[in-house]
Amino acid sequence: MGREVVAVDREEHVFSEKIRFVKADLEDGNPWPFAGQRFAAIIVTNYLHRPLFRHLADALEDGGVLIYETFMLGNEKFGRPSNPQFLLRPGELLQAFAALTVAGFEQGRVERPKPAMIQRLCALRGGAESINLGLESAP
Repeated sequence: MGREVVAVDREEHVFSEKIRFVKADLEDGNPWPFAGQRFAAIIVTNYLHRPLFRHLADALEDGGVLIYETFMLGNEKFGRPSNPQFLLRPGELLQAFAALTVAGFEQGRVERPKPAMIQRLCALRGGAESINLGLESAP
């Protein structure tokens, strides 16, 4: 679709030239590496650092979408992560992103790719009518 993709991690990664990689440790106390930048979409998977919630919401452009999925309490029965510091509390993503418009939310047990307890959130900055990912509507 011609959109720029930005990936961030604390470990160096090599991607195709179509992906801009930013090496940053988001937990080391350094400033947010995307200050002043806005994104049409932000996707977070299998990662939880609660101090970033505000930054993630602020980095969405108007009409932007946030997709967030990670583990929640109860996952300790299935393996790692099992430390409560790295597990969401019930409904925590809904509370953390209450200023956004929730398009979808799920929490509970999943079987695939492996049994786990997770939360999933899809939320928009602005109302659902404001999102434009460049997809054509079907008649």
